Amino acid sequence: MAKPVLKIEGLHVAIDGREIIRGLDLTVQGGEVHAIMGPNGTGKSTLAQALMGHPRYEVTGGSVTLDGEDILSMEVDERARAGLFLAMQYPSEVSGVKTSDFLRAAINARRGEGKEIPILQFIRKLDAAMKALEMPQEMAGRYLNEGFSGGEKKRNEILQMKMLEPRIAILDEIDSGLDIDAIRIVAEGVNSMLSEELGVLMITHYQRLLNYIRPHFVHVMMNGRIVKSGGPELAERLEAEGYDWLKEELGITFEQEDADTTVRQEA
Repeated sequence: MAKPVLKIEGLHVAIDGREIIRGLDLTVQGGEVHAIMGPNGTGKSTLAQALMGHPRYEVTGGSVTLDGEDILSMEVDERARAGLFLAMQYPSEVSGVKTSDFLRAAINARRGEGKEIPILQFIRKLDAAMKALEMPQEMAGRYLNEGFSGGEKKRNEILQMKMLEPRIAILDEIDSGLDIDAIRIVAEGVNSMLSEELGVLMITHYQRLLNYIRPHFVHVMMNGRIVKSGGPELAERLEAEGYDWLKEELGITFEQEDADTTVRQEA
């Protein structure tokens, strides 16, 4: 199977009439881990939500393709079937739907009619994935994310990623609210999947996650654009010195216009 390629060109995204992303270019290929960093309110999570098709984020310009196919013309479920996956910063609770039932339905939807995963194969795969993430087996029988701690919800997001085997995974602040042990377990879950058949776009504020999931590329977003790219050393400098040196170097006046937090909390 050919390497997956997510190609973003000249992307503009608005919410409630306000432009948040203002011409963003980025290509993520299989075998690559890209980390996106930046101050609060710069469009990082807007990018993730827009790529996955959140209805409140309006794409006003540019193009996004996955393996040459226009994903902006696809519904959310079609993007997921094409191999796009989003691990959310604030996973929703779904009462009445067991985690195991949700996962099996999602896998079967991705595989397509007539290609459903056999029940024994599903159980073995689920057991192995939960063991790797140090999740108790009884969690599979609990309603999706209902009553889960923050750390359990984040592990559940990576469990979904392991089960669905996407081609491009977008990880939106999966380290948010996690202690060191939980970060290690979540990171090990991601690292176990890294291959030429998976590309990862990882949004984070902190160097500590990048100590566990080593990125090939680090990008800094400000004012809805990628303003600087580099390797892991760029993240290390940001951790040590903050963003002021970069704003001064690029002559940037920071405008905090992102509505990410409000929208995600409402959702």
